[in-house]
Amino acid sequence: MKAATEAGLRRLVEHARAHSPFFAELYRELPADWTLSDLPLIEPADYWRQCQPLENWPVLSGPLADGHVFKTGGSTSEGKLSVFRRDEWQAFVRAFGQGLGRQLLPGDRVANLFFAGDLYTSLLFIHGALSHSPAPVVEFPFTCNVEDAALADAIDTLDINVLAGVPVQLVRFASWLQQAGRTLPGVRCLLYGGESLFAEQLALLGRVFPNARIGSIGCASVDAGLIGAAGPDCAQGEHRVFDADTIVEIIDEASGLPITEPDRKGLLVVSNLQRRLMPVIRYPTGDLACWREPAGRPERKFALQGRASRGHRVRVCTLSLFPDELDPLLRGQDGVLAWQLLVGRRDGVDTLSLRVASEYAPAPAAEPLRQLLLEAQPALAELCSQGLLHLDAAYCAPEAMLTHPRSGKLMRVVDQRRYDEVAA
Repeated sequence: MKAATEAGLRRLVEHARAHSPFFAELYRELPADWTLSDLPLIEPADYWRQCQPLENWPVLSGPLADGHVFKTGGSTSEGKLSVFRRDEWQAFVRAFGQGLGRQLLPGDRVANLFFAGDLYTSLLFIHGALSHSPAPVVEFPFTCNVEDAALADAIDTLDINVLAGVPVQLVRFASWLQQAGRTLPGVRCLLYGGESLFAEQLALLGRVFPNARIGSIGCASVDAGLIGAAGPDCAQGEHRVFDADTIVEIIDEASGLPITEPDRKGLLVVSNLQRRLMPVIRYPTGDLACWREPAGRPERKFALQGRASRGHRVRVCTLSLFPDELDPLLRGQDGVLAWQLLVGRRDGVDTLSLRVASEYAPAPAAEPLRQLLLEAQPALAELCSQGLLHLDAAYCAPEAMLTHPRSGKLMRVVDQRRYDEVAA
């Protein structure tokens, strides 16, 4: 770790200890000569406990006097709230914009197709980032709600050559173009964020945008903040660390020890040096990742590898599910011993399978559990009704539950999607 980065981390930790009740307790026994590995990983369930109302949240290091409040997920009516001071938000979008600019050319005309409203940040965030791109560009903030025909015509008439949005929006638009028999050869770049693109989706996008390079817009989240920048030299899922603003670690899920060698998968952990009001220090993002370059490289490249088995958030389609919120709901049902979620893909659609171990033999019908989940998660039910997600539930024997191959612990989330496939 560079001296400047180490000094920034030390200042952040001391500020958090002095002003945040959560971090004062977390670091109560921290030695005076601590290093990064001495800092305990944040347990997300503890971190987000008592987060509403914001005024009583022990994580915060002071009052929210100026700045921004955003929702972190779409799985419940309330969601979790992430807060930024005004200067922190400006630093966030400025740094991300500098990274995003690596994929843009002077004069690019960018359609911003991200989500807006209801405390969601994506359109506002990308709007701010584009304003800090080192390459001067023109932005068209359509949002995700623009009609397909209107968007296609606008791309032609306004000479738009870059589209930026979530995969589900880009794929839906591509599907409409294909059904309409249209292609848009003038689009030179598609930038996606919020979730991964899979092989069949890349193939579809390639058919209707025949001259477009397809790449990540960058890696960030409203809770963890800045994570990684993508560039023309990055393959699907690859990003580079923002060395001056973020400390990225990859941690072995079983041992808790840092992984330093390339191509070994582990839990992605972030310490954000920009944020002081809501400190983010050794925060597990819920993603799996691996290094793609040897240790010591500036802006070291890493690759996202799906969801971690103990992740605090499950991202499927445009939805964030929080297992900590599902646990009391499911364990409150008669006979439930344990449960896990299997995330997959079938026929080009994300699938979510709820597996439940029952103490009864034979096990009862699982459909009531599926309905319980749909009723508790309206956003989940909406995606299912739109055909964008398939949900099923099944009981199984306790010994049939999937466990970690090394630790033997129950894997609460098992991401079975393939992240290494490429378009045919």
